[in-house]
Amino acid sequence: MGGKLPRSLCPTEPGFSPLLKFRFTVRPQTARMADIVRGEERFLDRVLAVLREGAWLDRSRLSVYPWILLGAYLLAAALYIGTSHGLIDSNGKPLGPDYIDVYAASQMAQAGHPAAIYDWSRHRAAESAVFGGRNIPYYGWHYPPFFLLIALPLAALPYGWSLLAYLAATFAGYAATLWRIVKHDRNGMLLAIAFPGVFSNSLHGQNGFLTVTLLGMGLLWMEDLPWIAGVALGLLVYKPQFAGLALLMPLVTRRWRVVASAVVTIAVLALATVALFGIETWQAFIASTSLTRTIVLEQGSTGWERIQSVFSAVRMLGGGIGFAYAAQIVVAVAAVVGSIWAWRKDLPFELRAAILCLATTLITPYLLDYDLVLLALPIAWLMLDGRAHGFLPWEKTMLFALWLLPLVSRAVGSALHIPLGAPVLLLGFGIAIRRAYATNRIEEMT
Repeated sequence: MGGKLPRSLCPTEPGFSPLLKFRFTVRPQTARMADIVRGEERFLDRVLAVLREGAWLDRSRLSVYPWILLGAYLLAAALYIGTSHGLIDSNGKPLGPDYIDVYAASQMAQAGHPAAIYDWSRHRAAESAVFGGRNIPYYGWHYPPFFLLIALPLAALPYGWSLLAYLAATFAGYAATLWRIVKHDRNGMLLAIAFPGVFSNSLHGQNGFLTVTLLGMGLLWMEDLPWIAGVALGLLVYKPQFAGLALLMPLVTRRWRVVASAVVTIAVLALATVALFGIETWQAFIASTSLTRTIVLEQGSTGWERIQSVFSAVRMLGGGIGFAYAAQIVVAVAAVVGSIWAWRKDLPFELRAAILCLATTLITPYLLDYDLVLLALPIAWLMLDGRAHGFLPWEKTMLFALWLLPLVSRAVGSALHIPLGAPVLLLGFGIAIRRAYATNRIEEMT
C-alpha cells in the first residue's frame, strides 16, 4: 500500500486517526452521519440531565397538569355513565364493577347466608340478581369476614345510590388524610385529588380510599394518639395483605400502646364476626383461599396486566409459578428488612412512613392496579421531605413516575405485555432507601 490509501477509499475532507497515527479524510456522507450521531448523543445527554434534576417539574406545571387531568376524568366519567344502560356499561359490566361483589355480599349477609358468600356459584347468582338476572361477568369476594362488618349495611340502598354513597364516604376519608399530610397546602391537595389512582379506584368502585385512610391515619397518629392509631391499623386487617407490615413496625419499634390497641381491635373484630356471621363463615373463607390462590393469583384469571406485583411480572414474562413465588419472596424480604432498618433509625417521620407504604406494595403478590391509590401516601411524604431538605438526583422524576403509574400500568401491560408496575415500585422503594441512607449518614456525621 506504500502508506497511500487506495483511490476508492480516498475521501475529500480531512481527519485524523489517533489510533493509527496518520491523517486521512472521510467522505462528506460519513461526516454528516458522525455529526448526526454526536447530535443525538448531546440530545440524549440533555434529556437525561433534565430527568436527573427534575427541574421541569416546577410549581407552575404542577399547578396546571392536575387541572388538565381532572377535566379528562370528568369527561371520561360523563362518557362512561352516559353510555351505560340500567347501570350496565357498554361492555356489559356494572358501573363500578368491583363494587357488585360487595353489594351482593351485603344482600346475602342480610338474608342470613354469610357463609354462602364464599360459594362462588351462589355469590355469582346473587350478583346477577342485582341486575334482574342479566348475564354479567363474575366478581369474586376474596375478603376475610372482617370486611362483612363494613359491607353489611351497604345493600340498604339501591345499587347506584349505594355505590355513590360508598365512594363519597371513603373519598372523604382519603381527602382528610391527605389534607393532614400535605399540611393544608392547596397545590399538594390538588395533586392528591388529581392523582390517577383516585380515578382508577373510583372507576372500579374499589375500597382503596378506605385503605389509604386507615393506613395514613394509623401512621400519622402513631406518636400523638397511639391508642387511636392502633385502632386504625387494626381495622386494616379487612384487607390483610396491606396490614402486615404496618402492624409489624410498632412491634419492632416497641410502641406497645399501638400494639396493644391493634391487638384488642382485631380481637373485637374477630368476636364480632363470629357473633354476627357464625364460625362457619370463617371456615368457608379459609376453605375458599386455595381456590382464590390457584385461579385468581397463580393462573391469572384477573389478567396479568391488572396485577402489579413482582409475582405477576414474572408470570407475564413467562416465568413458572415456583420462580414467581421465589422472586416475590426475595423482594418481600428485602422490603421488610429495608423498612425495619429505616424505622429503627432516627429518620424524619415522613421518610419512614413513605418507605413503609412503598414496601407494603412490594410484599404482596396480589396488588391490583386500583390498589396503587396507596401511592398517594408515599408520594406526599417524600414530596414533603424533599421540600424540607432538598431533592436528590432522579427523585422528582421518580415521584412523577409513581404518580402516573396507576394511569398507564394496565395499558402498557395489555398492549406491550411488559410489566410496568413492579419495576417502577422497586425503583421508587430504592430511591426512598437511598434518601434514608443519605439522611442517616448526615445525621451520623453531625
